[in-house]
Amino acid sequence: VNQILLLLLVLTVCAILYNKVHQVPLALRNETVDLESPEEMEEEIPVVICAAAGRMGAAVAAISSIYSNTEAKVLFYIVGLKTTIPHVRKWIENSKLKEIKYKVVEFNPMVLKGKIRQDASRPELLQPLNFVRFYLPLLIQKHEKVIYLDDDVIVQGDIQELYDTKLAPGHAAAFSDDCDLPSTHEMVRSVGMQNTYMGFLDYRKQAIRDLGISPSTCSFNPGVIVANMTEWKHQRITKQLEKWMQRNVEENLYSSTLGGGVATSPMLIVFHGKYSSINPMWHIRHLGWSPDARYSEQFLQEAKLLHWSGRYKPWDYPSVHTDLWENWFIPDPSGKFKLTRPDS
Repeated sequence: VNQILLLLLVLTVCAILYNKVHQVPLALRNETVDLESPEEMEEEIPVVICAAAGRMGAAVAAISSIYSNTEAKVLFYIVGLKTTIPHVRKWIENSKLKEIKYKVVEFNPMVLKGKIRQDASRPELLQPLNFVRFYLPLLIQKHEKVIYLDDDVIVQGDIQELYDTKLAPGHAAAFSDDCDLPSTHEMVRSVGMQNTYMGFLDYRKQAIRDLGISPSTCSFNPGVIVANMTEWKHQRITKQLEKWMQRNVEENLYSSTLGGGVATSPMLIVFHGKYSSINPMWHIRHLGWSPDARYSEQFLQEAKLLHWSGRYKPWDYPSVHTDLWENWFIPDPSGKFKLTRPDS
């Protein structure tokens, strides 16, 4: 009996030692291991949108469209002036957008002092928040890659696709060329939209001719930007943009030209030949350049991002394709922002 008990004890000890030596680590077994949830492993997508007085509903609609069409983790940087920030915060917290992750950033317009030339032709373009895109590294600290969007856009695709835009080595930003889609050419011609440097820069000025840029060079639209913050800071892009703003104050290089691109023109100069391309379906623009000209409904349904660039905004009247914009609009709980419609 003692021998049998001794044998059983030896066999038990051997079995324990075998299991310890040959035990498969938990993480290598053919079973799900929740070490870190996929949400925690995902990269956060920072999206910068301005919330300006009088058009705050635009920013809210843009945010609503992005949030509703992606499973990605998006961090919204909502940039405003001191006087407008309480309004947009209340709007978000009292609507279905209260679930979004966001930071409100105050933009100090004093950084623009002495850098903007007054232009009576389109005074709305001189609003301080139009220049937020020049100062992205000062507003966004911890991100390597950032998306900037004008407020008058609607995103119909997954913002992750736009964020995945590849930037070539040495490029601080990606934009959409104004000559990229043949399907937009008829629209451009019909509304007289400028899509070359001639429409934005005054080639009568020696400083512009000295750039050596052909006036027929295709322009790009900085209403949608995918930016690399490391390159932006390394190349001192903000300083370069400020230099051309100050030169324009002194020499009137672009403010009174046909394009009216007070914020666009310095970017065309600084980024000439040094930017990557965004998929053209991720920036269908010119929707605000005429109250009559329209794209086909099929084309608009396929578009990933719609931009009402121009004077005729979808929250005002007249404007086109307002139904596509209004799908994402969230009424202002305070009642301050109201849509302008023919029957209102």
